[in-house]
Amino acid sequence: MGQDSQEVHNCALENNTIGKKYFYFITLLRAFAAIIITNAHYTGIYPSDLIANGGLLGDVIFFSVSGFCLANPKMSFGKWYAKRLWRIYAVVWVATLFFVIAGAWEVNSLSSVIKAFIHPTRYHFVASITLLYIPLFFVAKYVTLDRRHYILIALGLLALQFLLYFTIYDKSYYHIDTVREPFIEFLFFQSMLLGLFYRIQCSKGVMTDPRTGGGRIYLWVILLVLIAIYFASKMLFVKKASLSEFQIINQIVLFVTLFFLFRCTYTLEAKLKSISGTKLWKVVTFLSDHTLEIYCVHYVLIGTMRDLGLSFPLNWLVLTSSILIAAALLRWVSQKLISVVKI
Repeated sequence: MGQDSQEVHNCALENNTIGKKYFYFITLLRAFAAIIITNAHYTGIYPSDLIANGGLLGDVIFFSVSGFCLANPKMSFGKWYAKRLWRIYAVVWVATLFFVIAGAWEVNSLSSVIKAFIHPTRYHFVASITLLYIPLFFVAKYVTLDRRHYILIALGLLALQFLLYFTIYDKSYYHIDTVREPFIEFLFFQSMLLGLFYRIQCSKGVMTDPRTGGGRIYLWVILLVLIAIYFASKMLFVKKASLSEFQIINQIVLFVTLFFLFRCTYTLEAKLKSISGTKLWKVVTFLSDHTLEIYCVHYVLIGTMRDLGLSFPLNWLVLTSSILIAAALLRWVSQKLISVVKI
């Protein structure tokens, strides 16, 4: 399955095939990210909004998966970037046009047209990744991202992030996980670099062998502890305004969590391959293949469901089914558009 001819159209905007190697754990990560991002917006759907959580974790997974899949670009920057943009905007334009026609979103001026269809769009992911694709390309193509170079780049970005945090960042209240703020781009790009680094580590056989690594329980224990610390720290910063000075800790914990999440799920590669023909894996693959489409439709549908006034769990069942059906239709239409207008 070649990257140019049969690229899986999803929120990471790449397929799982690099060269001749297909990575099953990447499919799992994308599906998981789609679930927790969508779940994070189910406020007003569950009996308690505490269940609707995990959105930023899903975001960083998507960015890291994108970095993983974009190793070794073969094209010139212009052609490569144009293909990336078209695969995003084909979906975004179809979804946005439909919601505008349906009256869910208002577009009544030239500036609102630009904001809705070009930049930043209604989707923060699009605004971020179309920007971060640029530096990622040059790192992926021109930097030998061995352990030394990765650490140097990552530490350089972290130093710049800390400099801005301690000099100009407003630490008077907790907002470090606000995805529309420029400061979040540091976390997103670090996530993309981590994915790119892990891809290179996989190709060198440096990471844990997936045939033997699944038994390393301590990795999963560390991961679960980190996830618990991340969500606990987030709640603590939200509830204790006096701690907002230290909110950068939340991003650091999240990034370390992402590091172990990649390492842990990679150890499942052989097991995931063994179930690849099952019905369960078909569900995982469907979610992975439709991540961008799910992302583009779920905002409006969640708001519509709240207005219907149905109670849980009926509201959850109707909403989730509606999102999946709408995502499948959006993918079908956008793929037709992509096949007609080839870039």
